[in-house]
Amino acid sequence: MELAETTYVLLALVGFIAGFIDSIAGGGGLLALPSLLLAGLDPVTALATNKLQGTFGTASATWTFWRKGLLRPQDHIFSILMVFVGAVFGVVLLSYAPRGFLSLIMPVMLLGVAIYFALAPRLSDTARTARLPVMAFTLGFAPLLGFYDGVFGPGTGSFFMLALVTLFGLGVLEATARTKLFNFTSNIAALLMFLVTAKFAWSIGLIMGIAQLAGAQLGSRLAIRKGADIIRPMLVSVCLAMAAKLLWDGYLAYAQ
Repeated sequence: MELAETTYVLLALVGFIAGFIDSIAGGGGLLALPSLLLAGLDPVTALATNKLQGTFGTASATWTFWRKGLLRPQDHIFSILMVFVGAVFGVVLLSYAPRGFLSLIMPVMLLGVAIYFALAPRLSDTARTARLPVMAFTLGFAPLLGFYDGVFGPGTGSFFMLALVTLFGLGVLEATARTKLFNFTSNIAALLMFLVTAKFAWSIGLIMGIAQLAGAQLGSRLAIRKGADIIRPMLVSVCLAMAAKLLWDGYLAYAQ
């Protein structure tokens, strides 16, 4: 689709900020996906393009954490596989969902995610005693959150991190490193499925993706140094603002 040059610039800026946010605490899709919808993409194309651009950011952040010695992918092979399978099933379900239904449900889901982040407990980098065994993550949370990323997506990284910290006892930095790996896995799985089930806005996705990569590099380095405490208020504010805008657009369309 053809867009004004200023729109591409704004979407690139969104990609950079989303990559920065996502690499620290997850939730960059809360900014990127609504921006794609507001740019005029239909819901399924927006979801597919969001996966395209988001994969750049999660790949960049995963690489940075691995290179710094904070991540060992070989220790999480089974969890990676379960995340992948869950995301594939999520995209399959999405391909059967009516587009009108998606237009109605997305703002509601965004509001729900915003409320969740606003009420979530404060995170720290201190490891805690795990409340659940590791297999509960591998067989339960991994495929479930992979599925969520395939069918919708925004907030997946934050949900991974919150689960790893609050239920499985990891410190925030270790949880963030693993989150990037799992989020990259679900992004790749969904992207591969979207290649055969959906259309992409390729120019938008690639421009935002390159900006995502740069933002993720900056954010992951900051996360390694300082953690994720500054991000939650930004996530809540952005999510509420974008959900309100989408609901307002829907109201105007209905009123006409």
